[in-house]
Amino acid sequence: MKDVFAPFSLGGLTVRNRIIRSATHEGMARTDGTPTEDLLKTYRRLATGGAGAIITGYAGVLQGGRTFANMRMFDSDDSVSDYRRMNDALKPHGAPIILQLAHGGSRCSAKVTGRDVIGPSRRGRNESGDVCRAATDAEIEEIIEAFVRAVARARAAGFDGVQIHAAHGYLLSEFISPVLNKRTDRWGGPLENRMRIVTEILVRARKEVGPFPILAKISGEDEFRRGLTGDNAVAVARLLQQSSCDAIEVSCGYGEFFFTVRVPAVPVDAILGLVPGYRELSRFRKRLLRMAAPFMGAVHSPLFNYNVDRAALIRQHVDIPVIVVGGIRTLADIRTIVSERNVDCVSMSRPFIIEPDIVARFQRGQPGSRCINCGYCLMGVTSGALRCYHGKLPQRVIAPAAGRRG
Repeated sequence: MKDVFAPFSLGGLTVRNRIIRSATHEGMARTDGTPTEDLLKTYRRLATGGAGAIITGYAGVLQGGRTFANMRMFDSDDSVSDYRRMNDALKPHGAPIILQLAHGGSRCSAKVTGRDVIGPSRRGRNESGDVCRAATDAEIEEIIEAFVRAVARARAAGFDGVQIHAAHGYLLSEFISPVLNKRTDRWGGPLENRMRIVTEILVRARKEVGPFPILAKISGEDEFRRGLTGDNAVAVARLLQQSSCDAIEVSCGYGEFFFTVRVPAVPVDAILGLVPGYRELSRFRKRLLRMAAPFMGAVHSPLFNYNVDRAALIRQHVDIPVIVVGGIRTLADIRTIVSERNVDCVSMSRPFIIEPDIVARFQRGQPGSRCINCGYCLMGVTSGALRCYHGKLPQRVIAPAAGRRG
């Protein structure tokens, strides 16, 4: 059986064990996108708590790709000195820091970015009420170059590697999607064309930075009819390997939030109490929304280890390391995933929020995470800082349900 606590080489980068903190939006940015001191404290807790490596929350490569006002940006050389200081402070703690780079695509808001919302193809109004238009050739080239410059900037800022975010319905995954990408030019149609924006980023970035570790995050499946299949996911992974990607993290989902991040029930209280658009509604409208709760989103099963099968399939067909994320909660499952399913590493998000020292706890004999998968943290971080919000909702803004004390 493989030792999950032993060091492992991840695309030329040595991680100190096979349990990685997966990218998680921290909401710890100033209005100009620069990191706050709280971000350094968060990463220090993760590093001293034993994480094999830390993949940061996503950082935007262009202002037009910013999804939240509290999202960090990495679109200017002016960012380098701030991140260099942060990375210098974290080096003694031994956990490699991998910067996730992203463009939000149709999940952006014109109110936040001050720019048009763009994607591979035109789409109807998104959650922010914006219509997404199809990106032009010139805009696609600008996006590719922005990613390449951000990769070079990350190396200059002292990061140990980068991860290109091509999952979860953000811009790059929209291009990959056979459902969301309806283009008929060289950026659409066959998979090689739909992948072109990603492979161009990888090839051009590799020429710029040489052996600097470049990872990618992909969705191994989606929630669409005629969407991604297992064969598609394997083909995507192979194209990434051919384009010099060093390792792949496998997640799932493109548009339906609770398909990507599984919860046992829709976190209605957290939505009403933490998401700004809902908080500002009248008590009457909050009551109506509570009544409509069963229709606010679907819950999906399984709740645990739901990307392992797809990650194991991908691992059979590529020669680069594969990481899997999604509902991984126990040390016994981690050992099975690594030793029996032959997936190289696991990554977790929510367990690290409530227990930043979860790896050290595993080593001391704790069998699993205390996270109950409520999803409250995912609502809170839309406007606040990352933390566990369960039991800490601002009750004054939640309309009481029938028979419940307000």
